Amino acid sequence: MLFPALLLSALLALAPRTDLERGLPVSVSADAPEDPAVAQALAPSTAIIRQEFSQVLTQASDRIPRGRLGEENLLGYWVADLMRERAGRCLGRPVVFAFINSGGLRADLQAGPLKVSDIFELMPFDNELVVTEYTGRELLHLLRGGLIKKAGEPCSGVLVSLQGTPEHPLLSATWLQGGPIDPEATVLIATTDYLLASGDGLPTRGRSKTVIPTGLQIRQILLEACSELGKQGQPLPCPAPGRYRFAPGMREALLERRITW
Repeated sequence: MLFPALLLSALLALAPRTDLERGLPVSVSADAPEDPAVAQALAPSTAIIRQEFSQVLTQASDRIPRGRLGEENLLGYWVADLMRERAGRCLGRPVVFAFINSGGLRADLQAGPLKVSDIFELMPFDNELVVTEYTGRELLHLLRGGLIKKAGEPCSGVLVSLQGTPEHPLLSATWLQGGPIDPEATVLIATTDYLLASGDGLPTRGRSKTVIPTGLQIRQILLEACSELGKQGQPLPCPAPGRYRFAPGMREALLERRITW
């Protein structure tokens, strides 16, 4: 007679094996049956999460889009403005420029009640707000990279102009409050730890030797800003367009990759 352990092993060997036990892929979809035991165990946490995520923070006065096919990323402007303002508060001194990548924003904000879940859908990542130093020349190089990649990545604090022709483009930028950007001056800018680490196609990686972490997640900054508006009984306004200005035909040339830099 087999020992109990050996008998159990023999029976298990004869029993049908699931795909998971065989190391095969397991299809998971909305049609997959729910495990009652797992659902029961998660029920208390699920109820809390659903309650938290359904909380209304404020109202959005208009739809705030990310921008598609060369449209301006108004949602990105809102995020970048908050990043710049919050970074200045953290440091106790002005931060003159902020930028974020379009790919980091994953959903538009619709007009009407703005819930916690909407902000998580917009910003599902745990990216941190950081402050760094760039020269004016590096900032202009970054703006050019954003134009090449997305016909202009979301930014705050500057007005960008692309004039000339596709064969002879003329890129310039001024501070939002007026005045040219000095290529030799060093300025404080706000961005995310992700962009400084990876670049995401932008010329940011390894450019700054000074990085000041804030310990604040971008998503938390957005949640707090919306919550504060709700407490004040104010809606979330849609930012105005116009941070990027193009000569006739230049935006289309960017989208069609016809600019000769």
